[in-house]
Amino acid sequence: MLETFLNGLSTGDGMVLLIASFIGSAMTAAFGVGGGAFLIMVMAGIMPALALIPVHGVVQLGSNASRAVLARQHLDWPRFFWFCLGACAAALVSIWLIGAIDTRWIPLLIAFFVLLITWMPMPSVGLGRHAPGLISGGVLTTLGSMLVGASGPLVSAWLNKDADNRWHYTALFSSVMTVQHLLKILVFGVAGFAFVAWLPLMLAMVVAGYFGTRLGLLLLGKWPESLFQKIYKCCLTLLALRLIFMHFMQ
Repeated sequence: MLETFLNGLSTGDGMVLLIASFIGSAMTAAFGVGGGAFLIMVMAGIMPALALIPVHGVVQLGSNASRAVLARQHLDWPRFFWFCLGACAAALVSIWLIGAIDTRWIPLLIAFFVLLITWMPMPSVGLGRHAPGLISGGVLTTLGSMLVGASGPLVSAWLNKDADNRWHYTALFSSVMTVQHLLKILVFGVAGFAFVAWLPLMLAMVVAGYFGTRLGLLLLGKWPESLFQKIYKCCLTLLALRLIFMHFMQ
């Protein structure tokens, strides 16, 4: 019965995914970014490659949507509109793009991408202050999200995390990520992914993510970000190296 609920995964794997969803949502709410990359790295070591990005999209949709609703009064609507316009354009291209990728390489692509965004210096000045920059950001980061799932750090850099106060940034970031994940779900649905088989597990992870978001918002601005960044980079690096090792040992 439980294996049916988890679509063939073990009980231990299911618990790890629920805990990862809770922690990932909490860290994104508290520190503005990072939870999506953390979650997909944990998922990549457990779930089939074919299900990885679409299931991650559904779980992250729940996490970001709850955060967007809780911070909605701080949303910058014009910037949100222009970014989403670019994201919608990218979604149309992605319908062809995802069909051209061998799913066996997805975990390895994710591992190298996460190492890149973890250690590569991100721009200190966001490009998403005006319509052209926001549209291009919507296009490029949405294409990246379709391929490797965890586009959050790129979106954060584009929107410029330090440009506004924490609540304004949280509202805009979580809102555009909600749209990005929704588009991902639509694209993979058109491509034929069977979301129904994973529905119980996805719902449980969304609920875990919601409680993580509530905890993270309570911690917003209260924990030292420098300490978080050190621990976060070490964790992601270890998870990425594990994925690379697993890929070449198959």
